[in-house]
Amino acid sequence: MVTLFVEAVLALEAAVLYGQTLESPNTGGNYALGVLALPFLAAAGAVLAAVISVAFVLPTVRLSRRPGRRSGGRDAWWWVPLIVAALLAPILAGAALTDPVDRQSALASWALATVTLTVPALIGRSRRRKPLRAVAAWGLLAAIGVGALGAVAFQTDVLQAYRPPTISPAALVGTWADGTGAALTFTADGRVTSSGVEEHELDEDFTVVAKACTGEGTWTYVAGGDPWSQEVDVDLPECEWPSWNVGGTRERTTLYQYVGDPDSWDLYELSRV
Repeated sequence: MVTLFVEAVLALEAAVLYGQTLESPNTGGNYALGVLALPFLAAAGAVLAAVISVAFVLPTVRLSRRPGRRSGGRDAWWWVPLIVAALLAPILAGAALTDPVDRQSALASWALATVTLTVPALIGRSRRRKPLRAVAAWGLLAAIGVGALGAVAFQTDVLQAYRPPTISPAALVGTWADGTGAALTFTADGRVTSSGVEEHELDEDFTVVAKACTGEGTWTYVAGGDPWSQEVDVDLPECEWPSWNVGGTRERTTLYQYVGDPDSWDLYELSRV
């Protein structure tokens, strides 16, 4: 169970580090809520580790001893990954049938799950007495090491964290469309024209309702203190929009607003035509 928990922590660290490199809206994540959720995640992780241990790891440990004994008495460790792979194959095959995925993704998931369950099974069949302290100690060092290496990688630009492109007022001049025919057109003299661009609001049932907004008004670019705080204020009498945020990449810059809860990352985007 401790081995599975350590693997889960390492996977979470890797996912967070990788997520920093992906394009995302400028919420930056609610880290305070993440810290508060850690005890609940730990409790859920302990229950899940117990279930996986009973359902997969311990049966694998028992099964892995039988083939060796029947084939000459040699208790070979390499039976463990073979048995784990055999146990997981029907499960992943069934999941692929209910939710079709491409062959490479299915094989990658199978290989990753096999490695994940093989490690605790090998430790579980080890002759070493009381491996708990060693697993916990090495697991803690591994978690600290992955976090430290990730921080160094971002500081040295081995990994590059995503940042929205820095734009200028001149870069906004032109037409920005949502891909369905609606568009905002900015002119260099600070005027803007909306042709059916959506405005989102919550109704009495807290359901997001979109309505098309058409009209003319003015716009202002606010640089802010960093790329994340760039905003475009569009003032149209017919529309009640919050500020538009800047996102995307340098090659494909977007203007976006949050639809509903900002934590959901549900965005309404306009791209430069």
